[in-house]
Amino acid sequence: MRAINSTAGSIAVAGLSILALSVARLPLAPWPTQALAQTAAPAPKQVAKPPRKKGPEAKSAPAGAGGTPAETNAKPARPTFSLEDEADALVLGLPEARAWGDSEEEFARLLPKASGPWLAMSGGGSDGAYAAGLLTGLTQTGNRPEFAVVTGASIGALIAPYAFLGPRYDEELHNQFATITAGDIFEDRPTSDSLMDSWPLKRTIEKRVTPKLLADIAAEHARGRRLLVVTTNLDAGRRMIWNMGAIAARGDDKALALFRAVLLASASIPGIFPPVLIDAQSHGKDLQELHNDGTITAPFFIAPESVLAGTGTVRLPTKQLYVIANAKLTQQFEMTTPQTALVLGRSISLALQSGLRIELLLTLAAAQKQGIAVSVAQIDPEFEHPARGAFDPDYMKALYEYGVAQAKKGKAFETIAAGASDVR
Repeated sequence: MRAINSTAGSIAVAGLSILALSVARLPLAPWPTQALAQTAAPAPKQVAKPPRKKGPEAKSAPAGAGGTPAETNAKPARPTFSLEDEADALVLGLPEARAWGDSEEEFARLLPKASGPWLAMSGGGSDGAYAAGLLTGLTQTGNRPEFAVVTGASIGALIAPYAFLGPRYDEELHNQFATITAGDIFEDRPTSDSLMDSWPLKRTIEKRVTPKLLADIAAEHARGRRLLVVTTNLDAGRRMIWNMGAIAARGDDKALALFRAVLLASASIPGIFPPVLIDAQSHGKDLQELHNDGTITAPFFIAPESVLAGTGTVRLPTKQLYVIANAKLTQQFEMTTPQTALVLGRSISLALQSGLRIELLLTLAAAQKQGIAVSVAQIDPEFEHPARGAFDPDYMKALYEYGVAQAKKGKAFETIAAGASDVR
């Protein structure tokens, strides 16, 4: 495997790294909103814009997983709640719906009953087309495993349901990147808590996460497999792992709304997109938790640190881990124009690389101790198709096809054998 080098100092800025999802490839433009809105020609297709609410009703309209969000520029104040309230909070009355991602005890509740390899997918914005192509290519070669566990953060979370359901959803996975543009992701309009408005992404998720998809996920969950999605709970400052199959198994409209809200939250780039309010209940009171991008606390997720380190009592019930890094993990020379947006984008892109490398190093070291083989896929530096803006359709199509080709050639994953003495 390619050398994975990093510095401890990069951990401090890894939390900012996901901003590179929209910024890193932007052309010259004023900062901030014009730069983020600049996309490939032709202009992105426009999704019908939801009507703006006026008058007192707009200020009191409910927001969260159980209903339609209010106008993002007029959010009502949230009722206050305490650390103790948060510690005991439940969503939809389902204790099995989620767990703290740093708690070994809670993580044990999420472990699968089925055996088999695990798949973890990172964030990466439009680079998620790589994972989509790679999985489709594995299907076409006949070498795609049925994963006992699939986890995703950010764009990895949006791909995860299709990766979990397997080849029968390959066409939907392809369409997620073949038909999408920046107009399906964000609007150039600041909100009270973000530089851009992500209502188009919310609508896109609503169209693609259907009752049929939920029913299929619930059926696989009943077989003992697990679909896990990462968000960051901003109130607690902790990683939250959502048991999406358990949510799907509830099977009603509230479960569908929560499922969609979790995916939106996991992909909500902090500061760029609004965080997502998720309704919960604790000690007889209603809470509105604030969640956003899972990549803040987990570039990708496999298990809590104590489980990876082998210092606790829980052991991973698998002998094979697959990790798809939707990014290039090697530094590349790039002449950087000294302009605010471009310097920031370049810097944060490098932080994203460092955060992923650190997480991979921790995962590889832990797997070697526990006798688990790890197969890692990343975007090879040889892929150099230009991107003309955030979520450039031509770029995503080319990267998707590259992922398919790499899988067919058997060159996508580099495997570190269990017990290997070094990482190269």
